[in-house]
Amino acid sequence: MALTKQSLVEAIQNRTGLPKNKAMETVGSIIDIIKGTLATGEDALISGFGKFQIKEKGERRGRNPATGGDLILRSRRLVTFKVSGKLRKRVNGGPPE
Repeated sequence: MALTKQSLVEAIQNRTGLPKNKAMETVGSIIDIIKGTLATGEDALISGFGKFQIKEKGERRGRNPATGGDLILRSRRLVTFKVSGKLRKRVNGGPPE
């Protein structure tokens, strides 16, 4: 099962006792802060979890698979995620820290 925004809201409700609207506002605010940080080109580091980063990809030559013709792909920015060492250990069965 995937972790959804709704399941995060429910988990916050259960752990903190916050009303649903406050929990939803909290989750929304956290996501908005991360989006805003990435939009400015900065990294978003969440200690013990990982780092969201912006990677710049330059313009490059590509190929249209339908026609086989060459084309130029424009430069773009990608969001990447690098997991923290603590989370990697925990996912791989290591003891929680």
